[in-house]
Amino acid sequence: MLTTFHADAYVLRALRAGASGFLLKDIRPAEMLRAISRVAQGEPILSPVVTRQFIAHVSETGAAARREQAQALLARLSAREREVAVAVGRGRSNGEIGGELFMSVVTVKAHVSRILTKLDLNNRTQVALLAHDAGLTG
Repeated sequence: MLTTFHADAYVLRALRAGASGFLLKDIRPAEMLRAISRVAQGEPILSPVVTRQFIAHVSETGAAARREQAQALLARLSAREREVAVAVGRGRSNGEIGGELFMSVVTVKAHVSRILTKLDLNNRTQVALLAHDAGLTG
């Protein structure tokens, strides 16, 4: 999503709706092209201002309810899928996850696809939010 608005409500609504990135319109053209390329490769992208706001929001009230709900959703996954979800939540690429968990990139991608399907999510950003909300990325 590319916008001039960076209010918490816009950011969270966009990410929960499936956006893989959230950039402000003041971004330089070269940075925008790099961001688009990274999103196309499956990496989530947030503007630094948005990242700071997001961190502040996540630490606000309602954390206990979000944690409980996220943990219940992640309980639907196999142990290996949860390991992959946590690694996604920590910002690891498929290659990094494969190296850490001793599996091929193809296997990592298969696990990510199953996670998305089982949890009815649209992208890795939503998986990362869920793992964070569950308290598993710290």
